[in-house]
Amino acid sequence: MAFTAKELSQNEHFLSAILHSAHELMAIYDENPRIASIFAAQQRWLLAHAGYALFLGYPDDPTPALYTGRFVDFAVKHKLASRNTAAAFLKEMIAYRFVRPIAGGSDRRIILLEPTETTREYMARWIYTHLLVLDALDGGDRMARTTADPASVLRMQPKIAKMILDSESLQNPGVTFALFNWATSGGVVMDYLISRISKIDPGSDRVLIDPISPKVIQSQFMISSTHLKRLLKQATELGSVGWAGAPGKSSFWLSRNFVSEYWNYQAEKYAIVDTVSQAVLDQPDHSALSDEEPLSYALAKSA
Repeated sequence: MAFTAKELSQNEHFLSAILHSAHELMAIYDENPRIASIFAAQQRWLLAHAGYALFLGYPDDPTPALYTGRFVDFAVKHKLASRNTAAAFLKEMIAYRFVRPIAGGSDRRIILLEPTETTREYMARWIYTHLLVLDALDGGDRMARTTADPASVLRMQPKIAKMILDSESLQNPGVTFALFNWATSGGVVMDYLISRISKIDPGSDRVLIDPISPKVIQSQFMISSTHLKRLLKQATELGSVGWAGAPGKSSFWLSRNFVSEYWNYQAEKYAIVDTVSQAVLDQPDHSALSDEEPLSYALAKSA
């Protein structure tokens, strides 16, 4: 049986899961800052999941296809972004070669798009990371079953995307979480701060981490000094972060409420991945695309 968000939030071992996720994003950022930037802000992350799901086949929609008009309409309908922002995001993904045009579509008025190999690799990695953590929590075999049926990842992602977009708690995770996660590159700063947690004192309202260096954060995540200062200042005014002593020389702290917002957000997300993965793995779809038939070819045929 899949974990519920409540069960995960109350699991004493879930802290290690949260830290693993944060460290994984740090590793991805070191490998490929551009693709990691997609995960660095809530809006971009949701847009990326939406586009990938449209390509594979969004639940309740019989025609899998990704193209600009459809993507923009979807983003506006689900209140993910304005028309201009959604269109600009897709143009950026094309420019960075995270998606590309598909040759062979039957309607020449519409330019169909597909995720490139890099995008597919990192989306699969995102799912694998969650499955490995869930397996570690209960000794399950989700990852082994998924690797034995590679196409299962393609069946999972659209369902995961829909549940994420339909989740009220993920859309409104809390004031401080939202402050970081909706700011440009704020999500990766938040993950960086969380990744530095070593332990949590149940009796304290603050979680101490080692001193942080704004200059290191600016350099590592390509954030301007002005933007980072503004972000930390706003979080400080909310009572969510601060220095234990002299700024830059003492330990930095995160409020218990801030960590709880992050904790509960992750619990909801992991519960969604668990629910979908178990449903997909328990009901294999033998009609799914084979490894020999490229997704682009199958989509072009269906257009």
